[in-house]
Amino acid sequence: MSAPGHAVVLLAAGESCRLGEPKQLVVMDGESLVRRAALAASETGPAQALIVVGARAEAVWGVVADLPLTRVQCADWSEGLSASIRTALLTIDSKVGAALFVLCDQPALPVSHLQSLVERWRSDPGRAAASSYAGTGGVPAVLPRAWFEGLMGLAGDRGARDLLRARAHDVNIIESLGLANDVDGPSDLARLRSR
Repeated sequence: MSAPGHAVVLLAAGESCRLGEPKQLVVMDGESLVRRAALAASETGPAQALIVVGARAEAVWGVVADLPLTRVQCADWSEGLSASIRTALLTIDSKVGAALFVLCDQPALPVSHLQSLVERWRSDPGRAAASSYAGTGGVPAVLPRAWFEGLMGLAGDRGARDLLRARAHDVNIIESLGLANDVDGPSDLARLRSR
């Protein structure tokens, strides 16, 4: 029997305090980072696709509103990443078997990597499939429904990384070294724009 479908969860609610401008709206090769991430994630054939918005919600939604995404408003986005994850989980359809969590700040994210994560989860649906870069495991990652309860317990500006570390024996890792080049601070943005 094949694994049930997955949901895409694009986490795009943050304020980008360290960057000084909304990273979701940073333009690379004529396209905003949030739109690039949304288009890449959509190539995985999700059963459901969500974008979680918070800070600058209207501006962020405005650049992806024409895509097949469901807008999810995170009222307590200022709490950090955990609030966005919890908000998304409450919206995921009960028939979905896992969630592919994607960020907006990894401009080198290839579609093929996301597809590999989903394929790895489908071949072993009891385990998570996570990315490896910069010496650690993290997102993008496909987390099975059995992990949702643990994700609901997250607090503050913490994502799934600690959970992935704690349950490493239940995680299949796929390496993608380019993901280490994220857009977090002004120097990252300068590097991106000088490419």
